[in-house]
Amino acid sequence: MAKQRTLVLVKPDGVRRGLIGEVISRFEKKGLKLRALKMLWLSEEKAREFYSVHRDKPFYNDLVNFITSGPIVAMVLEGDEAISVVRLMIGSTDGRKAQPGTIRGDFALSIQDNVVHASDSVESFEREFKVVFSEDDIVPDYEKCL
Repeated sequence: MAKQRTLVLVKPDGVRRGLIGEVISRFEKKGLKLRALKMLWLSEEKAREFYSVHRDKPFYNDLVNFITSGPIVAMVLEGDEAISVVRLMIGSTDGRKAQPGTIRGDFALSIQDNVVHASDSVESFEREFKVVFSEDDIVPDYEKCL
């Protein structure tokens, strides 16, 4: 199996609702390793860069406005096939249609207020990571130090 890294954001609605610990806990219980973590408030410029792949879509400005409406928590998770594992765990984008047991299925209120974002490919991770983190933010494999 291929060890991968993926980016997950707890979006402003998840932060406001106090779901940060719940989200992180689910990933840790699955066996994914937290390699970087920070809380921040994305600037409009960074948000536009983050969502640049959607620039020509009608919902682009709504994405930017929502992600900049409050603080977010960003994390890098690592594990076998982390991207696909995390995508399964978070559920479909529209929280009203996400399966129960997924993060969005259990907590999301709509397609916009859907608690989390997760990279959908290696290419997305590489682009998104650079907006929020730098390589210096990644904690090495600390389990080997214990």
